[in-house]
Amino acid sequence: MARSVAVPNRKTVEPAEDYGFFGPDSVTWRVWSYPTSLTVGFQRAVVVEELDPALVASVDETHAIWDRPRTRYDRTLRYFALVAFGDSRATSKAADVLVKVHSKAVGIEPLSGGQYDANDPRSQLWIHLTAWHSILYAYERYGPGKLSEQDELRYWQECAVAAELQTCAGEHIPRNRAEVRQYFEEMRPQLVGSQVAKDTMNHLLQADVMLPTLPAVFRPATKAMAFALRKATVATMPRWMRELGGIRQSRAMDALVRPLARITFALTHLNREAELRLLGVLSPSTVSVVAPVLLGVPPRNPEVLTPAQARERYGYTEPATAHLELRARQAERALAGKRRSEEGIRESESILGSTA
Repeated sequence: MARSVAVPNRKTVEPAEDYGFFGPDSVTWRVWSYPTSLTVGFQRAVVVEELDPALVASVDETHAIWDRPRTRYDRTLRYFALVAFGDSRATSKAADVLVKVHSKAVGIEPLSGGQYDANDPRSQLWIHLTAWHSILYAYERYGPGKLSEQDELRYWQECAVAAELQTCAGEHIPRNRAEVRQYFEEMRPQLVGSQVAKDTMNHLLQADVMLPTLPAVFRPATKAMAFALRKATVATMPRWMRELGGIRQSRAMDALVRPLARITFALTHLNREAELRLLGVLSPSTVSVVAPVLLGVPPRNPEVLTPAQARERYGYTEPATAHLELRARQAERALAGKRRSEEGIRESESILGSTA
């Protein structure tokens, strides 16, 4: 049986320490708190990012999404939720430990023979932008609709703030729609629909592999939810991307799923506790991060920090230069064919959730 998560209410939820890096007036909170975001948006992100040969090589080497897909999904979703909604202390700690976790993901990409490194700024920017772009796209397609020009500009500027929590190079971070489009156009020739990428993308589109084991009576509903989520996610992907991933879906299905998804998400959004129950099924460890935002519980200290201010306050190093000795040791061991250290993995469990 799956671990059950008690859904908090306004009286029982634990308030955050502060507003983190955005807060209630941000476009990030408006977009990311809509139920399209941590469902279709997030699934789209983890599927699309597998087209990057370096990333899919790293994912395939660990085999985590095949051996324990629910755990991997839960931990990754919790991290992105922390960036959007978490308080500055918890999120800064998560960002720092993630550099240690990623230090293990170093190796040789089989198609090019080049080295991949999960902490590489280019890899981190690809992961970051596919997530923020997918979240916004799902919100626009199945949620309230397109943002105003001014709000979209604010969204991408907030995306650039969030990128400071990863090893992304500041000068390469897009800050408006035109720059985001240019980034994806430049990335497109580098994307590859290898067999590993196709297998991984199709595996991640099976939402039921992310769901807990439920009693037999609930399994038909689980299958139906997973089927609907897959169809809604595929409908957001351009044709060229589907062809690379070996994914088939008719234009008729694309058209049919849109109004059904919009109605479903709108009804879900009417009840914030229902949203939390859904999230508790998809990602139990993320509930405590999102609950104060969805339930309107103010933090103990109503302030918004920048990532640089938080690092100074809590004593963390900028991600790009954090844990360089560990990263060098891990790379040396990986390239010599030796087992890499588990340093950071166990430490991350208290922050991002269990790896079991």
